[in-house]
Amino acid sequence: MNSSQWREEGGALRRDFEFVDFAQAWAFMSAVAAVAEEQDHHPDWSNSWNKVSVALRSHDVGRVTDRDHRLARAIDQIADATVLDS
Repeated sequence: MNSSQWREEGGALRRDFEFVDFAQAWAFMSAVAAVAEEQDHHPDWSNSWNKVSVALRSHDVGRVTDRDHRLARAIDQIADATVLDS
């Protein structure tokens, strides 16, 4: 995981993404949703046009766990395959 992109804050791993447009942000969220379903571990997130904010925490234990880091790595791979707005 790129530690400079994810930060631990408020009991969660957090990262913000910015895309070229809404369609790209939505496609990213759809890809993340598929992986989250596979891992049975779901992010808290929000979307506003081309921006997506993601927070990961293991709600069952109330803190960040290996499951969160695993999903964060998968999200990074999806983001790397998507054109981010610089």
